Amino acid sequence: MTGPKVLIAWSSGKDSAWALHVTQQGGGYEIAGLLTTVTETYGRVSMHGVREELLEAQAEALDLPLYRVNIPASCTDEDYNNTMRKAMESAAADGITHVIFGDVFLEDIRSYREDRLAEIGMTGVFPLWKLDTGKLAREMIANGLRAYVTCLDPGKLPRDFAGREYNSEFLEDLPENTDPCGENGEFHTFVFNGPMFRHAIKAKVGKTVDRDGFVFTDITKESMKYEG
Repeated sequence: MTGPKVLIAWSSGKDSAWALHVTQQGGGYEIAGLLTTVTETYGRVSMHGVREELLEAQAEALDLPLYRVNIPASCTDEDYNNTMRKAMESAAADGITHVIFGDVFLEDIRSYREDRLAEIGMTGVFPLWKLDTGKLAREMIANGLRAYVTCLDPGKLPRDFAGREYNSEFLEDLPENTDPCGENGEFHTFVFNGPMFRHAIKAKVGKTVDRDGFVFTDITKESMKYEG
């Protein structure tokens, strides 16, 4: 496919997966890979808490290379910005001009992303921007996207939502005023199947723990031995 070379800002969750799907369906871009921040201290996708083995399984199922950006657990804003800038400069040297994000309506997040990219002559693309999140959530589920909740903010969502599958029942059970896509940081997910994948990832729900003010549920590949 011809067109500008782009990276997908890949969190391992549903919104980035759907942004990828929309981009694939719309055409016009050459998708060069998945841009993912990994907390190297834990070997997990930052904030989502997803194991690197599962991130790699997603990349294999998508047939896309990983552009992995490693950060420490105690990463300051300055350190993060410097590390990400170096990663983006390297991507730009490979001919990548755009980064696609799954953000829906947080203006400050979008402005931050656009400003940082503009500093090195790159452009952000937001294919889900301003969509109705209720309709978006139902559309994703209706079209075969499957995901587990891997992290939630217990100040915004009850703890027992952690580890649940993101499906119609999940949406129906959400408390009033909770965004159905978790756009306000209520929850994060790991996608294990959907129209963007060549095949499903066989994954299972493991232990749920409290850490750093959040609730995390471990997800493992079925072929992996679960370590407590």
